[in-house]
Amino acid sequence: MKILFAASEVAPFAMTGGLADVAGSLPLALSALGHDVRIVLPRYRQIDRSALDLTHAATFYVPLASWKERCDILTGKLGKNVTVYFIDKDIYFDRPGLYGTPRGDYPDNAERFIFFSRAIPELCRVLDFRPDIIHCNDWQTGLVPLYARTLAANADELRDTRTVFTVHNLGYQGVFWHWDMRLTGLSWDVFTPEGLEFWGKMNLLKAGLVYADVISTVSATYSREIQTPEYGHGLDGVLRKRSHDLYGIVNGIDYDVWDPAKDPALPKAYSAARPAGKQTCKEALRKLVKLPRVPAPLLGMVTRLSDQKGLDILMDALPRILARNCQLIILGTGDERYHRLLAEASGRHRDRMRVLLKYDDALARRIYAGSDLFLMPSRYEPCGLGQMHALRYGTVPVVRRTGGLADTVVNYSPRTGKGTGFLFDEYSPEALAACVERALKEYGRPAAWKRIVHAGMKVDFSWTRSAKEYEKLYRKALEK
Repeated sequence: MKILFAASEVAPFAMTGGLADVAGSLPLALSALGHDVRIVLPRYRQIDRSALDLTHAATFYVPLASWKERCDILTGKLGKNVTVYFIDKDIYFDRPGLYGTPRGDYPDNAERFIFFSRAIPELCRVLDFRPDIIHCNDWQTGLVPLYARTLAANADELRDTRTVFTVHNLGYQGVFWHWDMRLTGLSWDVFTPEGLEFWGKMNLLKAGLVYADVISTVSATYSREIQTPEYGHGLDGVLRKRSHDLYGIVNGIDYDVWDPAKDPALPKAYSAARPAGKQTCKEALRKLVKLPRVPAPLLGMVTRLSDQKGLDILMDALPRILARNCQLIILGTGDERYHRLLAEASGRHRDRMRVLLKYDDALARRIYAGSDLFLMPSRYEPCGLGQMHALRYGTVPVVRRTGGLADTVVNYSPRTGKGTGFLFDEYSPEALAACVERALKEYGRPAAWKRIVHAGMKVDFSWTRSAKEYEKLYRKALEK
């Protein structure tokens, strides 16, 4: 198949979150399966044209409202075989951040990503690229399925193209005032409750949900959750209406990059077959963050500090957890409120707790390797990568049964001796603390703990596995 993968961020070129990881890994896995995969993203300020040896491929003009904006296409490579198209437009993308600054979103984000979405079908026309599938991701590309439909009648390049739209987090929707509709060049006929109108505003994510041939999200459980009022963010009715076209495919991780047997960030390598080095990593981590060396389990968190990630129930559960002869390390940034609360808690529990208010990839890897348990008490979690990294590094996840966490962690049963982690259901401090206590009880049984760790390290969440599921999804779209 010929596949055009459209995303607003792609690792390693530009990233703010999980979308970039997916967009930088899935195309490579699909290419390895024999497909012609190409990527399109904006050329942001941080993407250095000369350092990446980008070449100019084409210039064309993108219609916006009553005028046209010049657009240049630069090309580069991801790996050996994946061509990357960069939409080069300085007035929109030559900025400090991808979507905004610490003070908030850029006020012209609607115009910026309407331009990006409208440039994609023009790129296909100018380069005479006829994709079988355009795989769109999140609200920044939500208009592409609609453009593909409306332009197909007059564009041979799109006549047989089908669109897949992936929701990575339904909470981010790209909602803008209704007058931004004029920028799209689309008829006001689509500005209806059945189209992209949303409480009197324009909703770009809704456009993708309504007009894509097939919809996916990043776990099977999340695909069901978002069809309910609790998780649907006002779009549950739209998703229920399209439930027959909605699929859930769990993200993967790169097992070459995330491998404790050859991770250069770790003080000692280890594997499922040779696990002894993990204890060395644990003691080295304690020494690094200046925690006392005591015979106690070490809990780790690498997370965004926000309500979504369960920080509210964690704060209330902390006294009970830390009373159980364990230590806790938290790495991350986020809401200022949690910066303050966690710093205060760390000050009260100097011998039990360390909080590092930053993001550091090498330190994150050392926490994955050096911890015994990994906490993810999320309110909701579309997929989650932290639990997969933890499993790969032999660190047992303690997670809430939601979204991708429910699909990737198997609750341990002392009766059967099977499982890869510990899950809880109720979103409360009491349920979180009780789950941690259950995990710590099994930690005190070395034979059982060894089985849990080994089972987690042997699970396959590679991108090859996910790519094969996307192959099936693309075929469903082509049958439309």
